[in-house]
Amino acid sequence: MIDARVKELLNPAVLNTVSGLELVARVIVEGFMSGSNKSQSVGSGQEFSQYRNYQPGDDLRQLDWKMFARSGRYYIKEAEIETNITVKFMLDASRSMAYAEEGMSKLQFAKVMMAALAYLVRKQSDTFGLFAVNDEQIKALLPRFEQQQFMRFLLELISIESEGKWENSGSEEQLFDHHGKEMIVFFTDMYDADGDLLRFISRLKTSRNEVVIFHLMGKQEQELNYEGSLTFEDLETKERTKVNTLLQKKEYEARVDLWLQETRMWMLERNISYHVVTLQDGAENVLQNFLVTRSRLAR
Repeated sequence: MIDARVKELLNPAVLNTVSGLELVARVIVEGFMSGSNKSQSVGSGQEFSQYRNYQPGDDLRQLDWKMFARSGRYYIKEAEIETNITVKFMLDASRSMAYAEEGMSKLQFAKVMMAALAYLVRKQSDTFGLFAVNDEQIKALLPRFEQQQFMRFLLELISIESEGKWENSGSEEQLFDHHGKEMIVFFTDMYDADGDLLRFISRLKTSRNEVVIFHLMGKQEQELNYEGSLTFEDLETKERTKVNTLLQKKEYEARVDLWLQETRMWMLERNISYHVVTLQDGAENVLQNFLVTRSRLAR
């Protein structure tokens, strides 16, 4: 069973090596691409190409009734598969991404997801690159379509550590340099002090590209399932807060739900694809659900 095999591989000894991360990516992708899932893809979709005259045997669902109303003739609206897109993988590499539950950190989860998606993008013969961002530095592997790009991608990915905090310093201008048809896939926990992340995401989106946000959270973060009075420390600011979990659980959950709802609406208004993911969901399940949803939307 794919879930069991993936779980066996999700340990630091495997994830911190290029060959190990490549194996995890291959097991995840090849596992759900068998059978009915062979057509799953990341960036491909259908785009209108041209009209042609209706011929007996054509799918009636492709008839353009507006053209018929104007011309009195039957036309088929043809579509072609979009090709040659550039996929830019972006990673929030701030210290809060070190948060872990059940032995899996947000950063590790993101790396597994990114490796699997890049593996799939390579199979589609698309160009892809990697950018990791925090207030201390930006790591960049520029998009290329070369035989060795996937291994370069994995080598860069395993070297990324969660450091510093998220802050727009101006050095990230290179990330807004868009050329041609692009898909940007950004993994983040959406934590920052001054709304810089939302401004950053807003600048990523243009009329020509697609932006996909994977918002990573832990189940405990969402539900505060602790008992008693505890002290929590912010991973980035080191600020400490005493919390009586029994008294504040309901209020906390309500605030988290409101935050997620407001974030979802903000993304929707900007035509940004937004996915809240918990560390317990399993990378293989998240990836499969994501691709199935994209496949349905493309029909």
